[in-house]
Amino acid sequence: MDKAVTGKTALPDAATIGAALEGFARDAGGDGADTGVRAKVLAHLKQVLADGRAEAERRLFEDGKGHGCAKRLSDLQDAIIRATYDFALAHVFKVSDLSRGERIALAAVGGYGRGTLAPGSDIDLLFVLPYKQTPLGEQLAEYMLYMLWDMGLKVGHATRNIDDCVRLSKNDITISTTILEARFLIGNETLFKELMDRFDGEVVQKTAVQFIQAKLAERDARHQRMGEARFVVEPNVKDGKGGLRDLHTLFWIAKYVYRVRRRAELVKLGVFTRKDYNLFVKCEDFLWAVRCHLHFLTGKAEERLSFDVQRDLAERLGYQSHPGLEDVERFMKHYFLIAKDVGDLTRIFCAALEDQEIKNAPALSGLLQALPFTGRSRKIRGIKEFVIDRQRINVADEEVFKRDPVNLIRMFHLADRYGLEYHPQALQLVRRSLKLIDKALRTDVNANALFIKILSSKNDPALNLRRMNEAGVLGRFVPDFGRIVAMMQFNMYHHYTVDEHLIRTIGVLADIEKGTLKEDHPLAATLMPGLKGERTLLYVALFLHDIAKGRPQDHSTAGAEVARKLCPRFGFSPEDTATIAWLVQDHLLMSMTAQARDLSDRKTIEDFVARVQTVKRLKMLLVLTVCDIRGVGPGVWNGWKGQLLRTLYAEAELALTGGFSETSRKSRAASRRQALEERLAGWTEADREAVLRLHYDNYLLTVDLEDQERHAEFIRAANAEGKALATEVRTDAFQAMTEITVLAQDHPRLLSVIAAACSSADASIDGAHIFTTSDGRALDVIQIEREFVEDEDELRRGRRIGALIEDVLRGKVSLPDVQAHKRRRRALSAFHVEPNVKINNTLSNRFTVIEVEGLDRPALLSQLTGAISDLKLDIRSAHITTFGEKVIDSFYVTDLVGQKIEDTARQGRIRKALLSVLKNDQRGATKKQAGKAAVAAE
Repeated sequence: MDKAVTGKTALPDAATIGAALEGFARDAGGDGADTGVRAKVLAHLKQVLADGRAEAERRLFEDGKGHGCAKRLSDLQDAIIRATYDFALAHVFKVSDLSRGERIALAAVGGYGRGTLAPGSDIDLLFVLPYKQTPLGEQLAEYMLYMLWDMGLKVGHATRNIDDCVRLSKNDITISTTILEARFLIGNETLFKELMDRFDGEVVQKTAVQFIQAKLAERDARHQRMGEARFVVEPNVKDGKGGLRDLHTLFWIAKYVYRVRRRAELVKLGVFTRKDYNLFVKCEDFLWAVRCHLHFLTGKAEERLSFDVQRDLAERLGYQSHPGLEDVERFMKHYFLIAKDVGDLTRIFCAALEDQEIKNAPALSGLLQALPFTGRSRKIRGIKEFVIDRQRINVADEEVFKRDPVNLIRMFHLADRYGLEYHPQALQLVRRSLKLIDKALRTDVNANALFIKILSSKNDPALNLRRMNEAGVLGRFVPDFGRIVAMMQFNMYHHYTVDEHLIRTIGVLADIEKGTLKEDHPLAATLMPGLKGERTLLYVALFLHDIAKGRPQDHSTAGAEVARKLCPRFGFSPEDTATIAWLVQDHLLMSMTAQARDLSDRKTIEDFVARVQTVKRLKMLLVLTVCDIRGVGPGVWNGWKGQLLRTLYAEAELALTGGFSETSRKSRAASRRQALEERLAGWTEADREAVLRLHYDNYLLTVDLEDQERHAEFIRAANAEGKALATEVRTDAFQAMTEITVLAQDHPRLLSVIAAACSSADASIDGAHIFTTSDGRALDVIQIEREFVEDEDELRRGRRIGALIEDVLRGKVSLPDVQAHKRRRRALSAFHVEPNVKINNTLSNRFTVIEVEGLDRPALLSQLTGAISDLKLDIRSAHITTFGEKVIDSFYVTDLVGQKIEDTARQGRIRKALLSVLKNDQRGATKKQAGKAAVAAE
């Protein structure tokens, strides 16, 4: 137990707690079974637990020792259980001497057996019996368990005799692991020792290989469940890759294989060096500190470092903000570096197992390149420094890197060339040789040429770059990359750390080049064969595009400077260096133009083309943009974004090849009107003319001919049924988008009400096009994110949303009533996005473009469009772009007579009104909109 420290409150021991409990029984005439006594005992134990946890938390803030905190909490629980056990025997059941058959041993098992607990951890107990259960044993276990449950603890328990424990352990890996961790608490210690001796002799000695296989398979399944990448930005501190459970797995295997009870024994056995052991202790202590703080902070057994808690944890752990990096980003970078260290320890431990020739089954290769131990190595033709050992590259001797530091790069090139994995011993030697990566090696021509071959390999460049990164080589060879290793960005958009994102984008490019992503990215796959001369430039540009993240200056501009510095070192000509630097500088250009600008507006294309300048650059930028978006994380890429990019590419290519300006806008519109007329040739002349008269040139030039024909059928059907208000739904699985077309009487607040209805139905709007017809109606086309995989399910959802839009516009449904039943979305209060409103008259020849940027929230689009309508502005198109918690919405507007907003005073009023919407919750705004909704109805 921890002893009292000057100025600190000592955690109570079992004797102190027991004395208080005895006093309650004494006051009741010695009857500990009295219900009044039990109530006092329970109240006292609750208070002891609360006070003890508060003291443990206070000390955690004071000394920062996570493992120490977990040990104190375990010791506190030990004291409570021992005191309760003694009290129950002596004062509840009044037994002073147990018979041989009544003997019982109470053991802590699972995580509690290791002598460490987080505040919200389960308490796992094993009641060990010599033979079968006795009435006294059953009553004692029941009393203790109900007392612990009534204290609010989560208690897992089992009651078994020794024979059952041994028998079940042979066939159940969970029970085997539980007993492996068993720690005696109280009762008959001889009985407990008998269990452990039999477990060691009958289970451990005979099932080591099976145990290791099962534990590694269990670990792989856990990683798959939690997210395979170590650098997922909301990691699970307990079960995630590089978390506490990975360390526990190592120690479980060590206990089985080496029969150790304490971590320090692994040093004496040569499994870990003293440095490795110190790293193990450091990693474990940090992870325990994070876990204990997380439980204290949330008041529950929360294991996921979600965005809502990361900032608070950073503050509790004492991190400070630095230029370019917030406190929370520095905390998470430290976390990911620790997770990387856990991976290093895993490989070191694996190498030690191999040296001991413990494993002999191929199934164990899952533990990071740990393969079978039998078999001889073979040479690589023409290479003396490395050998192949069971399809893994290994060093020929310990001096390989000292003799020629270029071998630190060459090893990874050879592994890529021959499709080899890496021997753990080779990776260990690499880590011990990292100091050899100095300025001389970084500027070595051969080393840089080998690196570019790895980076742009046609095999698996992402795999080998990841191995270089994990070994520490990549960050030392390219120090600018080293600055972003394990760096996370505190936002909901990016799913991975910056270094992992860069490597993943390279993997995406390799897959596109191989043709494996042709269905997802048809245009990029079609363009790649024509970029053979530029493919290496693309790989390097992807490697560098976010390399300047975390710096005070704009990362694109700073990244271009890094490119200009590094590319000559990599062996690129001045011309190629300029191309790579341009790609890095403008790597967001195509994405932002496609998603936030009106692609039917000629000025959008002209401005974009002015930046791109050549068709070759356009092709490269398209491919780079696809890889960048795809590499952000699961679910970020969708077909709608792909369609926007393909549309922008087609328009830009036409402009760059001279076709864009060959015909005037009016003649193109006339040509499109003629094409629609031909499509409607089977209609009656009256019906055909009625539809053709409705549309202005903007509609004809913006909407695809197939969609124009579909809209025509929709309008004709609505007219035939006498509907002034109608909706139509179309799904597109490839674009991952559902389109809702609304035909209604035009009204300034129409889009605002539609957006509010969509928000109420939890539909996220990706884009909106607003068209006015010549008879005073509006044809609004709303694109929402797809939710269901099957078209039938998605159509039902879309029709429900369409029906809700109609009900709201008719005044049948009150928006506040609808929103009261909407599902709660994930809170975004952990984030801050500085509100910003830009008003620009140079982005379009015909419209003023209002761009707003702020923190996303439900109904924000409705509130923004409502405010724009109140300002007597006419919205012609809306472009909605969401980056996690951050929204960037662009509105193409005119005044009510179709003119741009040129007056600076009016622009100021617009800016002020929209900033007010972005800054406020806008409570009551929905109610106001609902009151006006009926105006926009029939």
